[in-house]
Amino acid sequence: MNKKKRLKIGIVMDPIQFVKIEKDSSFAILLEVQKRNHQIYYMEMNDLYLKRGRAYAKTRLLKIRREIHNHFNFIQEQNILLNELDVILMRKDPPFNMEFIYATYILESAEKEGVLIINKPKSLRDCNEKIFASLFNHFIPDTLVTRNISQIYNFWKKNKDIIIKPLDNMGGSSIFRIKNNDLNFLVIAETMTNYEKKYCMVQTYLPSVKYGDKRILIVNGTAIPWCVARIPKKGETRANIAAGGIAKIKKLNKKDWEIANYLSPILKEKGLILVGLDVIGNKLTEINITSPTCLCEIESNKNISISSILIDYIENQRY
Repeated sequence: MNKKKRLKIGIVMDPIQFVKIEKDSSFAILLEVQKRNHQIYYMEMNDLYLKRGRAYAKTRLLKIRREIHNHFNFIQEQNILLNELDVILMRKDPPFNMEFIYATYILESAEKEGVLIINKPKSLRDCNEKIFASLFNHFIPDTLVTRNISQIYNFWKKNKDIIIKPLDNMGGSSIFRIKNNDLNFLVIAETMTNYEKKYCMVQTYLPSVKYGDKRILIVNGTAIPWCVARIPKKGETRANIAAGGIAKIKKLNKKDWEIANYLSPILKEKGLILVGLDVIGNKLTEINITSPTCLCEIESNKNISISSILIDYIENQRY
């Protein structure tokens, strides 16, 4: 058997010195990359640039290890054309703002020169994590995307108990629950819409969140059979782990499989290779495509390596 070539795998991510290595999904993926003896080219957003219409970056060769506070070191720094890389993992966390979009244009330039970008830059732009889910109306709760306070008010009066959240954040940041007769309605609506200058998403509150906001992972159009149910801590509306939610590993149920199997071919066609679906009860609430998390929680509890499945896909595409 011929020896497989050593791939050059780039990653665009938030500063690695601040990651929590025991639960960071990007770090778990990089451990698998390194285990297979591929080279890791580390980049942050500031490192990407276009010059004479071609995509470049300042890169650092990266070595990592499972040692808290001593988990990485850089070997070599160099500016390169991005087409020198085989693959680039775009793992920059939200906010999904114009700077993020500009970065996808640079990555798309590299993609046109033959680099595999995960996830596909065009789809990162087109498929906002909140709005994209709203296209699948038969799976989602009653949902409104608006910046009009009167529309939010009418939605609230109709549904009595609602969730309002921004379109561009993550980890449960700036998510509010507004119950029936809440005296804070107006100030919350004004803040979330920036006085009707900013769109937000409004959804009916789903009481089944007390059983967990499930994160279902899909790799190259195939759902992982285990999900992470993030259960809110007492007195908290948000179930996100970043907001203090407790993670429990559960098997996908019949409805989870129905949602995942329906979406999987659509995601694959769009070049969305690593995706996290958020499901509360039997309702789809978000489709996470920028930097899906919860790999570590599943890998540490079940005999499955999602990171390995992803790198298998990459190797099959590049060999």
